[in-house]
Amino acid sequence: MRPPILIVKRLPAAGMAIFPFILLKSEKLRVNKVIINHEKIHLRQQLELLILPFYILYLLHYLINLIRFKQHDTAYRNIVFEKEAYNNDGNLNYLKRSWYGWLKAL
Repeated sequence: MRPPILIVKRLPAAGMAIFPFILLKSEKLRVNKVIINHEKIHLRQQLELLILPFYILYLLHYLINLIRFKQHDTAYRNIVFEKEAYNNDGNLNYLKRSWYGWLKAL
């Protein structure tokens, strides 16, 4: 999968996946294989859930976590989709796995 990469200098994070694009904060991040892999994992998750339900579940899980943990970073890191991406972004062969791997992070 070679998604189009867009540079968005005002991006609030180093990278972000908004199907079908990977958004990066700076041009130099194009060569960061871990960030690119992390965002590709999110693109796969979005496909698995037919895109729109992914965003709904992502936001819902974040809000539940925010109530639960009362801190943005902890709430964000405990979103099931982020858990899968962070746990596997260093494994550049991860996307060869079967689909719906995020369910294991529940």
